[in-house]
Amino acid sequence: MKTRSEPGDGPLDPSLSAIMSERRRLINLAYRLLGSLADAEDVVQETYTRWYAMSPQQQKAIESPGGWLTKVASRICLDQLGSARARRERYVGEWIPEPLPDSAEWADGRRPGGGAADPADRVTLDESVSMAFLVVLEAMTPAERVAFVLHDVFRYSFAEVAEIVGRTPAACRQLASSARRRLRASQAPAAPAARHAGVVRDFKQAWDAKDIDALIGLLDPGVTAVADGGGLVSAALRPVEGCEQVARHLVDLAARAPGLEILERSVNGRPGLVLQLDGATVSVMAIDVGGDRITRIWGVRNPDKLRSWTTG
Repeated sequence: MKTRSEPGDGPLDPSLSAIMSERRRLINLAYRLLGSLADAEDVVQETYTRWYAMSPQQQKAIESPGGWLTKVASRICLDQLGSARARRERYVGEWIPEPLPDSAEWADGRRPGGGAADPADRVTLDESVSMAFLVVLEAMTPAERVAFVLHDVFRYSFAEVAEIVGRTPAACRQLASSARRRLRASQAPAAPAARHAGVVRDFKQAWDAKDIDALIGLLDPGVTAVADGGGLVSAALRPVEGCEQVARHLVDLAARAPGLEILERSVNGRPGLVLQLDGATVSVMAIDVGGDRITRIWGVRNPDKLRSWTTG
C-alpha cells in the first residue's frame, strides 16, 4: 500500500520530518474514521508503538512505511468502531462527533488553552469533516465507513482497501457505494459559505436579543437541535424539533445563564457558534443551513470533547 496525500491539502511541508508528516496524515484519517480527536490521537500513538516495537531489520524490510502505518491505523480504527457502537449505546443522551476549531483559532501557533500547538494535531478541514458529514458516517457500519473514507476521501484503491477491511475488492466497492447512497439520501446541497455565515450571524444576533420571533424566522420549520452533554453536564437528552420549540429552548438556555457570551467561530470548517461563561467555553455549536434557514444544530457540551476549545 502506498501513501496517499490527505484531503484538501497540497504537498506536505518539506520542513517537517517524514515521521511527523505521516503522523499528521494519520490523525486526519483516524479522526474521520472515529469522529474523535482524542481517540484518533490514541490510535496514532498505538500505531507508532507497533512500528517501534519492530526491529530495525523488520522496519527496513517494509517497502512503504507510510502504507504500513496507514494499514495498521485503519485496522485499529476498524476494531474500535465495532466496540464504539456498543459504548455509544450506553452513552448518556445523544452522541455527537468531537467538534474541531478552524486553523484561525490557532493563528498564534498556540493552543487556545496555552501550550504550543503541534502541527501534526491539526486536522485538515474540508467537506469530509463537516458535522453533517460526520453524523452520517456515524450511521454506517464500521466496514462501510472505513471503505468509504479510505477510497472516496483518501483515494486508496479498492484492492488496497480490501487488505484492510478483510474483504474482496468487489465487496469493498459495494460498501463504498452503499455509503455514498446514505450520504446522498441524508444531505441537502450545502448553502454557499457567504450565505451560511450570514444566516449564522443573524441567528447569533437574534439569540443575543432573545428575540423569539426573529429566531423562528431563521429556523426551518423542521429544524432539529441535538445536544451532547455525555452525562457530565446538563443537556437535553433527546433532540428538540420544530422552529418554535427550538427557538424557545434557546432563549430559555440564555435566560438561565446570565453573562453567556455567544461568539462566531468556524466549527469543522463551517460558520458556527461558541458559547462562553466567564471566558470558559461551555458549548460549541455546529450549524447546517439549507437555503436561508437553519436546518440542524449540534451543540456539544461534553467537556471531554471541548479540549481544543478550552480557554485559559
